[in-house]
Amino acid sequence: MEVTRIFELLSRYEKCFKPKDDVLAGKENGVWVKHDLAKYQKTANYISYALTSLGIKKGDKIATISNNRPEWNFVDMGIMQIGAIHVPIYPTISADDYQYILKHANVKYVFVADKVLIRKIGHILESIHNIQGVYTFSEVEGYKHFNELIKIGEDNINETELAKIKKSISKDDVATLIYTSGTTGFPKGVMLSHDNILSNVRAVFKIFPVDETSRGLSYLPLCHVYERMVNYVLQYKGVSIYYAENMATIVDNIQDIKPHIMTTVPRLLEKVYDKIMAKGRKLSGIQKQIFFWAVNLGLSYQFDKPNRFLYNAQLRIANKLVFSKWREAFGGNMRSIVSGGAALQPRLAQVYNAAGIPVVEGYGMTESSPVIAVNTFEVGQRKIGTVGPPLVGVKVKISNTGEILVMGPNVMQGYYHDQEMTDQTIINGWLHTGDVGLVDEDGMLKITGRVKEIFKTSMGKYISPVLIENKIKESPFFDQIIVLGENKKFAAALIVPDFEHLASWCKIKGIEFTTNQEMITNKVVRDRFKREIDCFNKQFGDTDKIKKFDLIDHEWTIDSGEITANLKLKRSYIQKKYTKEIDSLFV
Repeated sequence: MEVTRIFELLSRYEKCFKPKDDVLAGKENGVWVKHDLAKYQKTANYISYALTSLGIKKGDKIATISNNRPEWNFVDMGIMQIGAIHVPIYPTISADDYQYILKHANVKYVFVADKVLIRKIGHILESIHNIQGVYTFSEVEGYKHFNELIKIGEDNINETELAKIKKSISKDDVATLIYTSGTTGFPKGVMLSHDNILSNVRAVFKIFPVDETSRGLSYLPLCHVYERMVNYVLQYKGVSIYYAENMATIVDNIQDIKPHIMTTVPRLLEKVYDKIMAKGRKLSGIQKQIFFWAVNLGLSYQFDKPNRFLYNAQLRIANKLVFSKWREAFGGNMRSIVSGGAALQPRLAQVYNAAGIPVVEGYGMTESSPVIAVNTFEVGQRKIGTVGPPLVGVKVKISNTGEILVMGPNVMQGYYHDQEMTDQTIINGWLHTGDVGLVDEDGMLKITGRVKEIFKTSMGKYISPVLIENKIKESPFFDQIIVLGENKKFAAALIVPDFEHLASWCKIKGIEFTTNQEMITNKVVRDRFKREIDCFNKQFGDTDKIKKFDLIDHEWTIDSGEITANLKLKRSYIQKKYTKEIDSLFV
């Protein structure tokens, strides 16, 4: 069945797949609550009827501020079935950003997850005059519950009118307005049509090695187009979708449902790898030797061509003795982990795939719905250190300045109420990504940095900080790092240590401490970090060498403001917040 509007995924599901009780599932009060397709369809229809009866018309904006849960999908489909526009908003943004988005989009109704978020934004919602009503998914005193809206829908069923509205909706109509969590200034509203997103769905669904018998785990925010598009892909393929409770419960949720597929960002894979390695370092004798033999073997895994017979024989032994336990940590059924949002360290892709945990890396942005290129599981369609070939139907070229330009059905319709920025971003049909890269001899796209992040030293040399940062993070001592040095004589860095690993190392060395601050100011510790930096500097050219560094005593988080909701560094914010520390590096 051809799907041209996103809400037609429900009809396709009904036509193509056998009934099941867990089309969508979320955990409530410690119990997985499952929803079948009939419940999904009926609830979406009730929402459509209710919103129509409340005066919502085609083109009106409805916002959701919520964690991942089945209700998000009910609302999503209910909104789009009447031609209204879904505005999903991160639950973690600032009060100023909430104010801006809700006013800028002229949002009529808002769906909020629970009392925690109501405490955070209730006063904001009450102050915005264009908002006509607020509904909560969980019961919150003083607010209308989601079920009240469903009751309105039950009392206002009009199948004929809904069918008429659906028929009037074009594939080129705006389906959603997604505000980017930009690293500077107010967010921009990206207008994506049904066809924008579905072109991505059609282009990538074949690469996912899952079917209607599979289970997917979703934990990345559905308000981000990356997770949302994959959410549609899984529905397109009939995969059961289970929504994780939160980041803290990921490990337990994986063991609960034993998923076959999940999406992630490199940071999670890095943390899991670091924890596995930390356990390996605690082993002793022959067990420790076998563990690190297996890891080193994995780091030699080849993506783009068959591995040799002897290597495969050794890998079978490593899988039996070591990597089988890694797979169990991911539930034992994992067929695909799709990594995006930032560059994945090549060594992680190698060792995870060697361990039988298939990780593929893709590349995209909100403005391209989002995928531009992705590695697949086919030989010749994947290559370590790249993000794979461009999607079928998507054109990629490199400008004279090295910027990646994109043209295709996935390119946004523009920025909402910002024609000037739209014209600066889409020129002659080409989307200017702001990323720097190259297409290699095999047609694979390689990302080398951001246009705005690449800086020039006072010596006239250009530095791409991301490449340096990703390399240095290979050390277990480093958790987060930002490389600096624009208009300076040399490159320097602010470093957030991996405090778990560092604490363990300090105990081994007999270094006493009670706080992170005591650790990072200890001379022995600082000398250890200098040796790590010096070791990496041997791999860099003179321009890229880190001449000075400082250690930060706390992790950078969304709440503390240093990273975006999709876990990217807010470079300008960090530079402003740590002005004193940075200035001292260049004295």
